[in-house]
Amino acid sequence: MSILSYFGADLTTASVVDQITGQLMEQIITGAIASGSKISEPDLAKRLNVSRSTIREAISRLESIHLVSRKANIGARVIPLSAEGLLEIYQIREALEGLACRLAAERMTSEEIADLEAVVRSNRQSETQTEKTMLEQHRNGDMDFHYLVIQGSRCQHLQHLLCRELYPKISMYRYQFSMGSPRVETGFNEHQFIVDAIRDRDSEMAEMLMRRHIRASRLYIESQLSESYTNGESIQ
Repeated sequence: MSILSYFGADLTTASVVDQITGQLMEQIITGAIASGSKISEPDLAKRLNVSRSTIREAISRLESIHLVSRKANIGARVIPLSAEGLLEIYQIREALEGLACRLAAERMTSEEIADLEAVVRSNRQSETQTEKTMLEQHRNGDMDFHYLVIQGSRCQHLQHLLCRELYPKISMYRYQFSMGSPRVETGFNEHQFIVDAIRDRDSEMAEMLMRRHIRASRLYIESQLSESYTNGESIQ
């Protein structure tokens, strides 16, 4: 999947505003447009060869999912990244995605569970690859797994909160806040335990395992942040 497909974007049938919104979202997530940077409507309109009204509407949409902030007399800026913001996102994600996993265990079809198991198998194959390839596979495979669980919840409000509001910011941090991840193999193992609980229709166990999985990631991030601060480094 492309980055944007996780957030409900289908640029093949999209309007001009949809396409520009998608392009800007991807550039913000990957850091091509830097976090904290000011967004110039005239410059973007010229660079993308569209009207300023199109850029203005695209920026408004990005503001609605909190990738952009806008203040009077200052203009629009890409949201800044911070350690506190990242940890807060993971705390919210733990609660929401735990609930999504509980609902997925109750509502996913056998075919959807088979797709989830296929993602887990594919992820495990990456463990024999080089570290760089493995980390890239982990990032993409992890998104695939969690996206399928969220969609399997059949809860539109959860899907919107996670896929449209939280996950764009999570992706932004993942692309721009790179850390080594000894949790790759552990994370894949945790995915297997989660899919086992979903397949067994054990919704309580599925929720507990998902919450524990995300909490472990948050604790790992906290330890990395603590180490960075000790070494005088920053999140940027």
